[in-house]
Amino acid sequence: MRDFRTLAIWERAHRLTLGVYRETGGFPSSELYGLTSQTRRAAASIGANIAEGAGKDSNPEFLRFLQIASGSASELENHLLLARDLGFLVVPVYGRLSAELQDVRKMITAFMRHLQGRRRMYDEGRL
Repeated sequence: MRDFRTLAIWERAHRLTLGVYRETGGFPSSELYGLTSQTRRAAASIGANIAEGAGKDSNPEFLRFLQIASGSASELENHLLLARDLGFLVVPVYGRLSAELQDVRKMITAFMRHLQGRRRMYDEGRL
């Protein structure tokens, strides 16, 4: 079990979520229960799944939650594109959030590879 607050990957996902909440505050009120809510939930789900996985007892379980976090990142990417195309996010804001999201996605992928490598070492009796 790990303290998720010490993980750089969680910290970056948390910062991204805070940015998403800030920027979606300007979405039309008619979208409060639509795109605003869905975008915020997808963003929050990334960090929440990293935190939940960190609290598990094994790397394979953690890996599964990182995969879920990766899926939430894809969902967020879709919502950000939609918000941009609908004119709810101006291009510079979309670009900043998208770049932050891509950084988080890269970190998730790298961490998953790290855990998969440790799992192979364990399976081979090297850990």
